[in-house]
Amino acid sequence: MTEDKLSSNHPPLPPTTEDDRFSWLRLLRSRRVGPATFRRLLAEHGTAQNALAALPKVARDAGVKGYEICPIGVVDAELKAAKAAKAQLLCLGDARYPKQLATLADAPPVLWAIGDISILNRPSIAMVGARNCSSLGTRMARALAHDLGAQGYVVASGLARGIDTAAHIAALPTGTIAVMAGGVDVIYPTENTGLAQDIARQGVRISEQPMGLPPQARHFPRRNRIISGLALGVVVVEAAAKSGSLITACDALDQGREVLAVPGHPFDARASGCNMLIHDGATLVRNAEDVIAALPPQEQEQPEQTLHDLMETAPAPPPKRTLKETAKLHLQILNRLGPSPVAEDQLIRDLSSSAGEVGSALMDLELDGKINRQSGGLLSRSD
Repeated sequence: MTEDKLSSNHPPLPPTTEDDRFSWLRLLRSRRVGPATFRRLLAEHGTAQNALAALPKVARDAGVKGYEICPIGVVDAELKAAKAAKAQLLCLGDARYPKQLATLADAPPVLWAIGDISILNRPSIAMVGARNCSSLGTRMARALAHDLGAQGYVVASGLARGIDTAAHIAALPTGTIAVMAGGVDVIYPTENTGLAQDIARQGVRISEQPMGLPPQARHFPRRNRIISGLALGVVVVEAAAKSGSLITACDALDQGREVLAVPGHPFDARASGCNMLIHDGATLVRNAEDVIAALPPQEQEQPEQTLHDLMETAPAPPPKRTLKETAKLHLQILNRLGPSPVAEDQLIRDLSSSAGEVGSALMDLELDGKINRQSGGLLSRSD
């Protein structure tokens, strides 16, 4: 399990030149390359340039025909759009990248940021809740965000209407982070255009998506893991029993973050999710003091690792297997997986195989579209 922990949680070496950053973007924008596959490719091939050169063969060996890496023109256009929007590129492993977010196994390899990026490495609390929130819910969100800001915490949320909007507005003077579901330059909902501009001046907007990409439904669950991943804890102010806010709360639990909720009237459907969270063990929140008291003690900042340290602890590439052995392992994995998600470490234990061997096979199957990887290190079969 030590090997799996390193391969999942150890950040790759950050790019140091413009060519390196270009290659990182090109690799990440290539088809079927998500955060986990990106990190495995870098672990196996050392650099993004080497991974790009190897990717067509990796896809071909996984049974994908006619695979092509992301065209150079696509990355050129994204970089041009970023320059026009005054967006900065933050790469995993870079000193400017949010340290709290970097601890996630599925941390975004790159983030686009518009605004004051120093805010990203201050202690933060995520606040989420209903879009069609009540007047009391709005007042509670504003009070919590204001008081947490006064205590030195940055408030992170998703720029949605309702609770998110109230939290961002109240936290503007002290620092707020808006995590976008689409491109960092695409404001959604449009009614929050003015607020988004204020956040760019007094806080920071971030996104893992390409510049100019309109948000789609599948982007929001991925966005939610970043909101919770940035924070020490997630406060749910109002949420229905089935809502995106509860997805964020589940992400927080998977990530080892604190989950807190504001209670509501049992007859109010907008409070049913919060009441359910409290029933299941979430911390009940009445004020900012309740939130701060529930947070883990802050650890002393560790000295930055040197390049030598990172190279010493980087995971070794998995041993080469024959085609017959690879096919057998692929079949074993697919037989173990079904539509219900299974944790990757549990799969490794079930197969009685090394984390490196299974990780490489999972990358092949993910490229081939045969498995889906979800937040929290969960896997399921595509068909």
